[in-house]
Amino acid sequence: MAPRKPSTPKAATQTKILIVDDHPMMREGLRSMINRQPDMRVCGEAENAAQAMSAVQQFAPDLALVDITLPGKSGLELVKDLKVMLPQLVILAISMHDESLYAERMLRAGASGYIAKQQPPEELLKAIRQVLDKRVYVSKEVSESLLRRFSWQPRGDVSPTKLLTDREFEIMRLIGEGKAPREIARQLHLSPKTIAVHAANIRHKLNLKTTAQLIRFAVQHEDPRNRARD
Repeated sequence: MAPRKPSTPKAATQTKILIVDDHPMMREGLRSMINRQPDMRVCGEAENAAQAMSAVQQFAPDLALVDITLPGKSGLELVKDLKVMLPQLVILAISMHDESLYAERMLRAGASGYIAKQQPPEELLKAIRQVLDKRVYVSKEVSESLLRRFSWQPRGDVSPTKLLTDREFEIMRLIGEGKAPREIARQLHLSPKTIAVHAANIRHKLNLKTTAQLIRFAVQHEDPRNRARD
């Protein structure tokens, strides 16, 4: 089947969506689902932050689906960069990570919503349309958690990870993935000494005494199933 011509009335009204994910099969599934919608089309794809920045300039999408875990620069940092480049761009974060840890940070970075990859396709389409309608999309649980933070209710359930800066949080995530300090330094384009300073600050904020305790904490928060076993 020949591609649709951009000049047709139908194509002119379609929302242009950019997919940013480093897994080809995930991109293929998202592309197939989106292109079946009469009011949407995938205008481009990227597998890392550098490609995403280039694709935004080339295709001028209306919405970007951004995975949090990308090779090199993280999705969290990419969202910040995209909002500087194109403030009107709508961004929906997609991830397999624990929503309670990541959603609020992605919203603060500039995303309009956060959805877990485990959600069914119809929920993702709902999320896309909701953020395009200039409304925030998060799960009911995260929405209630955010409301509690702005109320007078007790805050004893606030995660200690909220004490971390975005950079510290990213380093903790990479520690949880099993990456060594030098590998983290290369990925984030920082010196090993800077990573060591950040790690020390993380331990202090989380009241952890040793590197081993930090690694265990990071692994547990990288995979919520580990927390469930404790």
